[in-house]
Amino acid sequence: MTVVGPFGLSVRDQALETDVQAGLAAVEAGLLEATKSEVPFITEAAQHLVRAGGKRFRPLLVMLASRFGDPYAPGIVPSAVVVELTHLATLYHDDVMDEADVRRGVESANARWGNSVAVLTGDFLFARASHILADLGPEAVRIQAEAFERLVTGQILETAGPRDGRDPVAHYLDVIAGKTGSLIAVSGRFGALMSGADEAVVDILTQYGERLGTAFQLADDVLDIASDSHESGKTPGTDLREGIPTLPVLRLRETAAREGRAEDLELVRLLDGDLTDDVRHAEALSRLRVHPALEQARQDTIRYAQEARATLAPLPECFAKSALEELCDAVVHRAG
Repeated sequence: MTVVGPFGLSVRDQALETDVQAGLAAVEAGLLEATKSEVPFITEAAQHLVRAGGKRFRPLLVMLASRFGDPYAPGIVPSAVVVELTHLATLYHDDVMDEADVRRGVESANARWGNSVAVLTGDFLFARASHILADLGPEAVRIQAEAFERLVTGQILETAGPRDGRDPVAHYLDVIAGKTGSLIAVSGRFGALMSGADEAVVDILTQYGERLGTAFQLADDVLDIASDSHESGKTPGTDLREGIPTLPVLRLRETAAREGRAEDLELVRLLDGDLTDDVRHAEALSRLRVHPALEQARQDTIRYAQEARATLAPLPECFAKSALEELCDAVVHRAG
């Protein structure tokens, strides 16, 4: 048993591991090639986050999904480069919107070069992804365009907030289905489609990616509250401090509104206050860690991961299917 990809995914077949590692190495080379420019400064900015590393979760999913057809088909590595370039581009834009100082353990592009350069670098990566897509055919272009529309819609919905009368939890789940689920769904879809897998298999792996993407984001929400910095790789309570309404906080607000317990309402007031204050932030974090809302959010994460796993049931038994199932388990493990 060896380890490959994010979260220490175990691959139990030497041939599969070798192929996946080779595919991911080819994707890495493709990312560096796609982010080169005749202008050295653009190359430096565009490769800033590529060289910072990352889980490469989406390319890994492309590689595993391709095992249900011809895993050596020529479109697989380029399509994996496309989804990762798109993901990286959104990170440049997200950091501007969030005024982030750090990304993947390095100074964010906006902190280093300013917002304008960060936004334009993200646009540059989108352009390079589109250039690669053009060689993959009109269907690939359409699929990516639809996913990008969903991604942007999710971001806009998050910025606008739920409309009057809309359940905030339902709104939030729609947001992350667009922001996170859409591109992970495309990863599964591209891997199967480019490999020539049957249409039914393509649909299954698309649905799997959608559900797994939602579980992946919900696990991050739980980690932001429950983990220490060593476990999560970032400062605990970052989203909390920035006032981002993640699922544990939304579940708390839901409970407080429904049941009206004094201690819940008091915690909601604390969250509505100034959490840039370290003392208030530490108190809010410690109280959320022992509140039932955190466990409820964890159960939501498990439910989506289980749905992703169940989606795979019609696929033939093989090492690739086992690896996809283990990704579901790994996401649940992250959420505790």
